[in-house]
Amino acid sequence: MNKKVAIVTGASSGIGKATAIHLNKVGYTVFAGSRRIEQMRDLEEIGIQILKLDVTDEKSNQDFVDFVRSTSSSIDVIVNSAGYGSLGAIEDVPLQEARNQFDVNVFGAMNLTQLILPIMRKQKSGKIINVSSVGGQIYSPLGGWYYASKHALETLSDTLRNELKPFGIDVIIIEPGGTDTGWQKVANETMKKSTPNNSAYRKLVEGFAAISSDNYATSPDKIASLILKSIKVKKPKTRYQPSFQETMIILAARKLPYKLFDRVIEGQMKSMMK
Repeated sequence: MNKKVAIVTGASSGIGKATAIHLNKVGYTVFAGSRRIEQMRDLEEIGIQILKLDVTDEKSNQDFVDFVRSTSSSIDVIVNSAGYGSLGAIEDVPLQEARNQFDVNVFGAMNLTQLILPIMRKQKSGKIINVSSVGGQIYSPLGGWYYASKHALETLSDTLRNELKPFGIDVIIIEPGGTDTGWQKVANETMKKSTPNNSAYRKLVEGFAAISSDNYATSPDKIASLILKSIKVKKPKTRYQPSFQETMIILAARKLPYKLFDRVIEGQMKSMMK
């Protein structure tokens, strides 16, 4: 009996690495991709196939999929976990930095998905897991460009879900909040460095960096377990959040009137600006 095949991007760290390990443990043949191949050597040691992959490069994506197809007769799961995010006021963030986020989070994920869809349609089955964020359904100061990329990813995922239903392919969105990978600390430091001292948003940036941390973040293992759960379910939900907190944040954003949600955000901003 042939083992099921899974592709995982962004597998050099965090959610991607944890997901690759979880899928390997339950018997999948896993192809893990990342630009930082040296950081995946531990995956290779447990039997996972590691490949250099830059999702923003169409040739890299094609070469990756061609290799998987040359060794496997099916592709049963793809986990688009490669992600890139940085924070800052919309006015201060250079457009190239904004484009970089869309290149990874949107165009990279969708290009890989385009390449594997003919295979999944032919076999009339497959699971596409797109790792988004609670930011894919909300908005808040300093997260505009990153959240916009996740909103775009979720809209494309919803569209794909409807387009692919006749072919037996499921599209699933994972919406973590903070993840315990040190991302928040790095993002805060980068944001402070890239925000000019005379910026109109400097005080807001410093206030946000002072109160935000990874202390209450979800572990990559917990998110990987959630991804595995969504894969195993015969009729998966459209979206999964790792905790009650993320579910409530999204529910508030979707159900509260915009003006009321704005007032909630304004209250948070005032506390940051003190």
